[in-house]
Amino acid sequence: MPSTRTLVLAGLTAAASAATLTLSPHAGAQTPPERAAARCAHPADVLDLTNWKLTLPTGEDEDPTEITQPELATFSAAPWFRAEADCDAVRFRAAVNGVTTGGSSYPRAELREMTDGGADEAAWSTTDGTHTLVVREAFMALPEERPYLVGAQVHGGDDDVTVFRLEGSSLYITDGDDRHAHLVTDDYELGTEFEARFVARDGEIDAYYNGRLETTISHDGDTNYFKAGAYTQANCDNSEPCNDDNHGEVRISRIKVTHS
Repeated sequence: MPSTRTLVLAGLTAAASAATLTLSPHAGAQTPPERAAARCAHPADVLDLTNWKLTLPTGEDEDPTEITQPELATFSAAPWFRAEADCDAVRFRAAVNGVTTGGSSYPRAELREMTDGGADEAAWSTTDGTHTLVVREAFMALPEERPYLVGAQVHGGDDDVTVFRLEGSSLYITDGDDRHAHLVTDDYELGTEFEARFVARDGEIDAYYNGRLETTISHDGDTNYFKAGAYTQANCDNSEPCNDDNHGEVRISRIKVTHS
């Protein structure tokens, strides 16, 4: 398994442990604001991130920051990876000037599926068993000039297999390099929450939108894994201004992976 390393840069925070909550003995008493905030001090207090690792758009050139377990359980990095104050969701943000991986020219704040409590990278076959990803998410912001953003995907080996991709107001499900393989809707509004679901089995991947089967992708491979977050499809070469304010952002309120 390729080794990963964790960088903690200026502006990133990784607390040793979450605050302990004390429940009020008075029936009907409201939780003080400071205690409510403590409940979701980190994204892992909102989403179960046990079998995930995180890639951020920070770090050195072609060597972005990666956070693995157990550090991920008490990690946040505003504004790139943060829990909402009301504990309802986690925000993922990637600016056009962000650091990219060596295999991509676009930045990401994205989760990558792992196994064994986050110790190993997942790699499963579409022809052996059933593999399901369910993500409750909303696209919140798009980069200028090239308003393209990926929110969830099935990845295989060195390339994506199929993704939920927003281009302006048009939401697509891709098929390999065909980024317009299936149009889900052409009037998506930023902030609209929806359920994206991938079900891989028998050499195929079914893609669902809000419980409705949208399309089926044929794919026979055994190095697959799920990803979710904000994978901004723009950079400083095709999108201005070249700064942190020009970004893609995704809000995720639920994420679940099952294998059977």
